Amino acid sequence: MEARDERRLLRLQKQQPAVKLLIIDELGFVPLSKTGAELLFELISQRYERGSTMITSNLPFDEWTETFGTERLTGALLDRLTHHVNILEMNGDSYRLGQSRARKAQART
Repeated sequence: MEARDERRLLRLQKQQPAVKLLIIDELGFVPLSKTGAELLFELISQRYERGSTMITSNLPFDEWTETFGTERLTGALLDRLTHHVNILEMNGDSYRLGQSRARKAQART
């Protein structure tokens, strides 16, 4: 959105094919604005079958509509993301929480 606001979105979009791996971390942590959701959809669509994209999220797919605002946009995005994909579900204790507990236990000894 910053690139769009600063009138450099087109230049940024032209650079995307050179990016071999795009990593989007914590998708869904904060809901996107309508414009933000549309821009992210456009980015994913441009990269579809052209470049690798890795996304991390704590949300199951059925809750992504809350982030993107509409079922239609979410469905279209998931359609592109889940085609030719490896989905890794990691259900377990938080790595950060484990480190924090270990530090506290170590400090007590």
